[in-house]
Amino acid sequence: MRGVIALMATVLIFQGPSAAISEANDVQAVIAQELEKGVLAGVTGAAAAVRIGGRTVFHNVGYADGASKRPVDSDSVFNLASVSKIFDVTVLSLAAVNGELSLDDSIAKYIRELNNVGDASRITLRQLVTFSSGFSVTHDNPPWWPVEHFTLPKFLRHLQNWKRDPNHVPGRDYHYSHAGFMLLHVALERRFRMPYASLLERKLLRPLDLRSTLLPLRGVGDVGNLPPALRAIAVQGYGGEGKPIGKPGNMQGYYYWAGTGQMFSSARDMARLLAAYLGELPVGPALQRAVEMTQQETLVIRPGVMQAHAWEVHHLPPPITDKNGGLNNTTIYIGMIPSKRLGVVILMNRGNMDGRDFGHAILSRLAALAEAADQTQ
Repeated sequence: MRGVIALMATVLIFQGPSAAISEANDVQAVIAQELEKGVLAGVTGAAAAVRIGGRTVFHNVGYADGASKRPVDSDSVFNLASVSKIFDVTVLSLAAVNGELSLDDSIAKYIRELNNVGDASRITLRQLVTFSSGFSVTHDNPPWWPVEHFTLPKFLRHLQNWKRDPNHVPGRDYHYSHAGFMLLHVALERRFRMPYASLLERKLLRPLDLRSTLLPLRGVGDVGNLPPALRAIAVQGYGGEGKPIGKPGNMQGYYYWAGTGQMFSSARDMARLLAAYLGELPVGPALQRAVEMTQQETLVIRPGVMQAHAWEVHHLPPPITDKNGGLNNTTIYIGMIPSKRLGVVILMNRGNMDGRDFGHAILSRLAALAEAADQTQ
């Protein structure tokens, strides 16, 4: 496997401000060694981007499609799975910074069907993005994966009848809910009177110049309606053992209305998002304040791990702020050590893995390299 991966790997470095960091080939070696553990030689691939010392290092390995031997590159398009929640909280925080809403607004303020209907009417936007509302559906809790799907009317009816667990303290107790983010999409659509994909494009993707990032509609055969140029570079997804799952552009989920599918993006675009979150991409003051808001620790998930707005903060030496995402055919990770201006994005077309296994290892090793380089100056 080592020979195949070494052969397929590529690195592109864009110079930025100088910094006392290790040589670029040392950074490359760290990324390659860790990604090798998740890439099935001759079948799957990975695209990574590291932000270190004011530079972005891209590293690509393996195949976007094992059958055709099409290699992964920094423009290959991957399903982001739950990492898309980072985009959601940024749009919400930007709206709050601009005074267009308050994070403590109830969802019933914007979704009239939930006015005066009990527990759902008291859910706030802040509770949704910190996973502290207590709201979830059975679909959020594997291994019990129901076969039924939600249309928007059915989803709202479920909310109207929903009762919060009496032992749950809203705003304090953590309870993961993907359904809560679908509810957030509805609230934002109602507030701004436009489809969520259009809101995302206008508020975030265009200002950050993310040209290969989008939230497509679900098309025939559960394939996203990607523009032809992006569809041609979308990766084939594979299960943990290397079996193809779906077609390139595969979308999954139980929510069947516009704005509820997965987002797609590339390592190149995600590197720009990472730079923005590290404060190294020129953005307006409102957007900069918004990205800072999303990283504010709010509640305890478990000892040593805090919940921010979608982000998690792992109190390791040094602390890591990150978001994991994955399906049965994709594994995505974005993580940062803000105190060291260090970050990594990993996109893999192999599912059923934990991106933190790769992301934490890369961040920890690169932080140590950077510290050693600083001590030699």
